[in-house]
Amino acid sequence: MKAINKLLMQNLTNYMNKILKEIVMSEDESELKKHGYSLGSTLGEGSYAKVKAAFSEKLQKRVAIKIINRKRAPKDFREKFLPRELKILASIKNVNCVQMHEIIELNNKIFIVMEHAGHGDLLEYIKLRGAIPEDRSKILFRQIVEGVDYLHKHHMAHRDLKCENLLLDNSNNIKLSDFGFSRFFDSGDMSRTFCGSAAYAAPEILQGITYHIPLHDVWSMGVILYIMVCASMPYDDSNIKRMIRDQLERKVGFSKSKKISHECKDLIHKILEVNVKKQQ
Repeated sequence: MKAINKLLMQNLTNYMNKILKEIVMSEDESELKKHGYSLGSTLGEGSYAKVKAAFSEKLQKRVAIKIINRKRAPKDFREKFLPRELKILASIKNVNCVQMHEIIELNNKIFIVMEHAGHGDLLEYIKLRGAIPEDRSKILFRQIVEGVDYLHKHHMAHRDLKCENLLLDNSNNIKLSDFGFSRFFDSGDMSRTFCGSAAYAAPEILQGITYHIPLHDVWSMGVILYIMVCASMPYDDSNIKRMIRDQLERKVGFSKSKKISHECKDLIHKILEVNVKKQQ
């Protein structure tokens, strides 16, 4: 009997949470409607933020709206990372970076209206199609490099580059997205902050050693290029200690079943360079 009552209470709790979520969402929809936006499907969701597709009456096109709940967000995010993200998004004007259209603040929530990339992310693309042929990888990787180069020339570092944060527009062109860990930097600035995904991080970042801020992005680009042409990860991140050892020993292998040119392999090895003085 106790087990049945427990199950009933759990089902009731889940149902009430669902109802409350729908009420909150309808309030969001109502408020955004006043600003000319009609919410659509959910594109992604985290513990204190979600991204919804929407239609803009003003722009007469689809947009993506990132909804951040200030109450649920941790203090360091609210006071440190969020202000940086908003400032950087407002500064970016580059064809290979997602563009921000507007910021709306309502009821302890921030709505960031951005360009909508209709063809998903690079990871989905690779999962669906497998390894990307070198001629196509060359075009996509150049777009990534141009986007990152723009950021670095304007003293901005992304610090969370990964396939999931590289979106594809309706013409399958790259759009850098998700600037939640981004920051401005001055020449020579160093950091110890670990951010982003371990699988895309350089060994000095994983070891807690101070690093030259823009080089965070350079290493990540090497990992991304490897994934593009191999459809697999260059390192096994299930064991971080072993991964660091493999990184330091330059153990980057290539499957013999995939035909990858010497030039491409050489470029990947040069980007995944553990001697940071060579990278600079």
